[in-house]
Amino acid sequence: MKHATTRRNVLRGTVATAALAATAAPATGAHAVPRGGAGPHIGILLYDGYSLLDPTGPAEVLSRLPDATVTMIAERRGAVRTDTADVAVVADRSISEVDHLDVLLVPGAGNRGTVAAMNNEVLLRWIRRIHRHSQWTTSVCTGSIVLAAAGLLDGREATTYWASAEYLQSTFDVTYLPRRYVRSGKIITAAGVSAGVDMALYLASLIADDDTAAAIQLAVEYDPQPPFHSGNAADASPQLKARALQLLADSQV
Repeated sequence: MKHATTRRNVLRGTVATAALAATAAPATGAHAVPRGGAGPHIGILLYDGYSLLDPTGPAEVLSRLPDATVTMIAERRGAVRTDTADVAVVADRSISEVDHLDVLLVPGAGNRGTVAAMNNEVLLRWIRRIHRHSQWTTSVCTGSIVLAAAGLLDGREATTYWASAEYLQSTFDVTYLPRRYVRSGKIITAAGVSAGVDMALYLASLIADDDTAAAIQLAVEYDPQPPFHSGNAADASPQLKARALQLLADSQV
C-alpha cells in the first residue's frame, strides 16, 4: 500500500486537516514566494558572525503571527555566515532598501561579530533610523551590546548574554538584569541565544494577544525539557562556565 507523503498527511487530525483545507492553495512551482502580509513588518538584521539561533529562533515564532512578514536584512543582499562559518542565512534585502519596520530584531554574535557590528557606523546609523519609527526594537544575546553602541539603551534596563553582562553594564549607561528578557519602553532585550524564543513569544503576545502567542507556542511545540539543568549561569560552577566559553571560542572562526 502506498502512502502519499504530503503536508496534509503529516499534520493529521481533524483540526489540522480542517485548517489545511481552509488554507489550501494551488501549487505554484518548486519555490515558495515570500508573503507580503498586511500585518507587522518584522526585520531581522544579519551581520557576519552572528549566532545561528539568535535570528532563526525568533523568526520561527514571529513568522507565525497572522499576516506578519519577516525579512532577513543585511548590509548587502545574499548569504551571511554565522560565527562558526558552517551555516549561512540569506538576507533578502539590504539596509539601503529598508527605511521602515514595525519590529527590528538585532541578534548577537561571538566576540568577532559583536565587536565588528558595534563599531560599524553604517549599521548603527541604520539601527538608529529604524528605531525612531519602529513599534518595537529588540535584541537577542549580545545584540543588546549593539543596541547600546547605537545609543538606544542609555539609562535603560536590559539583559544580554551572561558572560557579557559585566561588559554591558560597565561600558554603557545600562542596568543589567539577569532575566530571560527585559522590556524597557518599546525596547525588549533577550538573554543568550535560546532566550530569543521566549522573548519572541512575549513579543507575539504584545503584537497580537496572549491566546495567539500561546497557540504559536503550541504550534512550534515549545516545551523545553533539557536533559541537564545547566542553562542558568547563576547556578553554574566556575569550571562549567569556563568549559562553556571554551567550547564557544573553539567553534568560532
